[in-house]
Amino acid sequence: MSKAILNVISILATAGLALAAEPTQTPAPAAPASTNGLGPKIAFETPVFDFGKAKEGDLVKHSYIFTNIGDGLLEVSAVQPSCGCTTAGEWTHKVEPGKCGTIAIQFNTAHQNPSVFKTITVTCNDKGNPRPVLQLKGTIWKPIEITPQFAVLNVTADAPHPSMVVRVVNNQDEPLTLSPPESNNKAFVPELKTIQPGKEYQVTVTAQPPLTPGNVSGQITLKTTATNMPVISITAFANVTPPVVVSPQAVGLPPAPLLAPQTNTVSIIFNSTNVFSLSDPEVNDSRVDVQLKEVQAGKKFAATLIFPEGFDVAQGKQVELTMKSTSPGVPLVKVPISQAPRLAKPPLMPVKAPLTAPRVVPPPQPGTH
Repeated sequence: MSKAILNVISILATAGLALAAEPTQTPAPAAPASTNGLGPKIAFETPVFDFGKAKEGDLVKHSYIFTNIGDGLLEVSAVQPSCGCTTAGEWTHKVEPGKCGTIAIQFNTAHQNPSVFKTITVTCNDKGNPRPVLQLKGTIWKPIEITPQFAVLNVTADAPHPSMVVRVVNNQDEPLTLSPPESNNKAFVPELKTIQPGKEYQVTVTAQPPLTPGNVSGQITLKTTATNMPVISITAFANVTPPVVVSPQAVGLPPAPLLAPQTNTVSIIFNSTNVFSLSDPEVNDSRVDVQLKEVQAGKKFAATLIFPEGFDVAQGKQVELTMKSTSPGVPLVKVPISQAPRLAKPPLMPVKAPLTAPRVVPPPQPGTH
């Protein structure tokens, strides 16, 4: 082997030893993300706002300040006040960690009670507190205070003329004078009484029959000498309970003639603390059998009507159930009876004769004549 070849082998062996001795380089691990795992966290500077005293009719405005004390993006998706008198304005929808946001609120003091307490629910992505609740409270000062704001009367057979007293108090330094009250509904009769001249008055609202069963309303107005409230309005409601309740109010029958006997029951209830009675039940059609039963002494009755098979209300005839009552308000109880019209018979279609095939005559056979 020549000397040149030995020199090449020696050089290669030395290079291999040097490479084997060198350690393998591995990539450095990525630095962990800087986080403490809190996520977005909402914190309000003052969750309760006390506006103190406000004049009725004024608008109370306030902005709640909050901070994102977490390490994730805070998102406020909704702000919901507890009633229509409180409205939400603009608010900060997204807040970075360490930054602040605001929620604007406006409260209308008109037609509110003197003591105010309202809540506002905030919806956000704070997992630990996703629906924080803010509070708004204070006192409303009314120059002229009306208590109660509504006169609600319950009219029954035992109390046909209920009344309610509405107080009018002047909280101003200037004396107040009221004119005689006026009502836009004759069902309500108002009467004014002076308790303390210039300071306090009473308006007595009385229901005046006859009143239709159900709900009745009216408006009572009084002119004043106050420049900031020249007219006082009092809303009156009457809940009128009928002296007698009949259910159903009418009896309906299927189309005539009845294919089978039918039984209907009518309930009669007296709305009174007094005891009443029913008698002489009758239907102005002798084919109908009527039975009257007292379910609750002096209070509740049941009338059973039995209609025979083939029953048919003649066209134009008014059929009704009547019962005499000892109630002075309803001396005679009436229940109309109606029947659906007869079903129209379908028209008869003419019957066509069946079509017949033409007769086939066989040809004559050979040897036949």
